[in-house]
Amino acid sequence: MPPFPPDDPVHALVPHTLKEPLAGRGSGLLAGRTFMVKDLFAIRGHKVSNGNPCFYEHASPAQVTAPAISRLLDAGATLTGITTCDEFFYSLLGTNVHYGSPINPRAPRHVTGGSSCGSVAAVAASMCEFALGSDTGGSIRVPASFCGLYGLRPTHGRILLDGVTPMAPSFDTVGFFAREPELFRKIGHMLLDGERVEAPVRHVLLAHDLFIHSEASADQVLWRALDKIGSHLPEPEHRVVAGEEIDAWREAFRVIQGFEIQSTLLPFIKAHAGEVDLGAGIKERFAVAAAITPAEAEAARAHRAEIAERLHALVPPGTLIVLPTTPTLPPEHDIPDGASFAEFRTLTLGHTCLAGHAGLPQISIPAGVAAGCPVGLSFIAWRGGDEALLDLAVKLAPLVKT
Repeated sequence: MPPFPPDDPVHALVPHTLKEPLAGRGSGLLAGRTFMVKDLFAIRGHKVSNGNPCFYEHASPAQVTAPAISRLLDAGATLTGITTCDEFFYSLLGTNVHYGSPINPRAPRHVTGGSSCGSVAAVAASMCEFALGSDTGGSIRVPASFCGLYGLRPTHGRILLDGVTPMAPSFDTVGFFAREPELFRKIGHMLLDGERVEAPVRHVLLAHDLFIHSEASADQVLWRALDKIGSHLPEPEHRVVAGEEIDAWREAFRVIQGFEIQSTLLPFIKAHAGEVDLGAGIKERFAVAAAITPAEAEAARAHRAEIAERLHALVPPGTLIVLPTTPTLPPEHDIPDGASFAEFRTLTLGHTCLAGHAGLPQISIPAGVAAGCPVGLSFIAWRGGDEALLDLAVKLAPLVKT
């Protein structure tokens, strides 16, 4: 077991992190392994901040530990830290004006991606062997891509969300990061509940419309990775997944997410308007969310149902969609979370909203390095096909090792 407290060279931990490790059972599939968790998971006797010190001040210590954590402890893993997140999880950059922004160990001049930024930095810096985060609009997949890790957004509902601060419940998932594919698969097997739908992979759809939007340097890395793994997967069929509708798909996600935030995070912000201090970009997004009307939300949900039906039809059991995890390399960390961030967020949500709308599992695997930055390749599977993605990560690891 590494010494406690762990060194924090990448500023991954919150000031209110654990004072003592929570030791797992002496035996189990994860015995001797260490992990950390994003600052939105309930830990008995501890408070969460959701990335905001005002929330932390008003919070009460949890009475019960989140089941996702308990399951890992029961499997033998030891919890060693609580990690920083983007303020109220409302960003894809991986920055926090209150607690400081974690450093991307694989590309120090660039952001980690968010909002599970501390968790991804901790794993990438070998502060722990794996970490839990959450993914609503990409906060597992984007950081995994930017930091060169394995990351899973599961089928919606297959990992328990009890004891996890909600953001937009119809999109929220618990996800996780790891450096090693075999360990990554073990963690998934420990956490996944619900219906497992097994099927051999017989079809791969290459999302042509999403590849053509990738930055040139990242695009070259991804095509090289696809060449390496080509003989180990069915010949990919080029397919337009969203095409010109992607802007409308992204807008539907934004509207639904914002409307659900009106019932989850916004009440606290309104109740403490005189004392809560929101960072730039976060404040503006909450203002936009507060203005979304029920009629707008109803129209977006109707559109979402159509999107989900279309995506489910594309990926019956045995079919995967392959796409770039993100269309861009990670921005440099001095980018302000304001107007200049809008284009990055818009482009990225165009890739991450697919799995969210349909509640489908998506994995990001390390695919290579471009301009000194890690690049992630993603696979979206059918509902309940999470285990197939975990197996795929192990199978492809020797071929795309970076």
